Amino acid sequence: MAKAKTNYTCTECGGVSNKWAGQCPACNQWNTLVETIVETAGNRYSAQPQGLAQGSPVMTLADIEAVDVPRFGTGIEEFDRVLGGGLVPGGVVLIGGDPGIGKSTLLLQALANLSKLKKVLYVSGEESGAQIALRARRLAVDAAGLQLQAEIQLEKILTTLANIQPQVAVIDSIQTVYSDALSSAPGSVAQVRECAAQLTRVAKQTGITIIMVGHVTKEGALAGPRVLEHIVDTVLYFEGDTHSSFRLVRAFKNRFGAVNELGVFAMTEKGLKGVSNPSALFLSQHDTQVPGSCVMVTQEGSRPLLVEIQALVDASHVPNARRLSVGLEQNRLAMLLAVLHRHAGVAAFDQDVFINAVGGVKITEPAADLPVLLAIHSSMRSKPLPRGLVAFGEVGLAGEIRPAPRGQERLREAAKLGFSIALIPKANLPKQKIEGLQVIGVERIDEAMNKLRELQ
Repeated sequence: MAKAKTNYTCTECGGVSNKWAGQCPACNQWNTLVETIVETAGNRYSAQPQGLAQGSPVMTLADIEAVDVPRFGTGIEEFDRVLGGGLVPGGVVLIGGDPGIGKSTLLLQALANLSKLKKVLYVSGEESGAQIALRARRLAVDAAGLQLQAEIQLEKILTTLANIQPQVAVIDSIQTVYSDALSSAPGSVAQVRECAAQLTRVAKQTGITIIMVGHVTKEGALAGPRVLEHIVDTVLYFEGDTHSSFRLVRAFKNRFGAVNELGVFAMTEKGLKGVSNPSALFLSQHDTQVPGSCVMVTQEGSRPLLVEIQALVDASHVPNARRLSVGLEQNRLAMLLAVLHRHAGVAAFDQDVFINAVGGVKITEPAADLPVLLAIHSSMRSKPLPRGLVAFGEVGLAGEIRPAPRGQERLREAAKLGFSIALIPKANLPKQKIEGLQVIGVERIDEAMNKLRELQ
């Protein structure tokens, strides 16, 4: 029997190479080429290629009536928030996350709620029907109307979708599904790309909402070709430590809503429960004020969150002082320490500096610059910040403090949670006084340090 011909496909850009190389020749990414079987013409679908939607005549944009996208909720408020208000008919959602973090649990709870009003289908390629029934019993969900199919062959799944015509279908997971039209193994680049494209085509033509579960690599990215994320409408990621009871669901792509939305869940014996006040998770409970702790207001999508930034500054016993940050960008920490020395006269070149964002949250916005410097200064002087102080603001290389977007919403959230003093950029000063909150605006980092000494 002749040996199957293989080539190497890039998981990032989809480029093809005849031989393996450490770097993709198309996109220059490292270690992305994986071996795949070359599909012959006879293995492909004999029918003509079909688009993602039914053919329609050419129209001008002015003649198309713009209407709001109809949505329906899943019964889980935090999940609906991340989705942008709920599921969209004909939408395709991809959910990724580490093993055991709660992807299947969340979807089983959502389908159980939807099954009371809509026809739903759960296609499981990783667990048997008995295993899912045991999980539903353990979670104490009412899933009597939930239809289940344990299948991994794409053609049988498409036949079931055509016969049952559910309104919502879950594919758990896309890496286990394979098509007979391809000879490669399930989970390969070709299989994942082809199966996802076929399921997306069915969703667009029939209006079925399809939710696909995706595996992740050891680096935390979705396994398979990067084109998988381009095909679907919404990409959600589960974040959080599996040893912790809290889970974060973040939207990285959403054609029907805002990106960077955040849903906060707590893992309990009865499954995932939405957290109504997530700011309480990211604030440590101290009986007294401690040095090196500063509370900031970060913006996650449309939701302002209060997060505690902790800093520990200690004398270094090695020639090169250590710079370590958890939840914040480490390179930005080195830049902020240089700004603190040059424009505020506070030197930390002989000190080890450790930064931590409480609760395991990851902060990517530059509005965390000012709280980080305030926490470092407080730790160096061993003097706690004033009780009830909250801060936010971006710090530039020239020592200026730049405004952060949605400053009014951040201040209102801080006042609602009982904070009394806000140290913010001068450009973010509110036009109307916020009851119970003293707002102090600063323009430069040295001015902020002077105001901090006055308050202490």
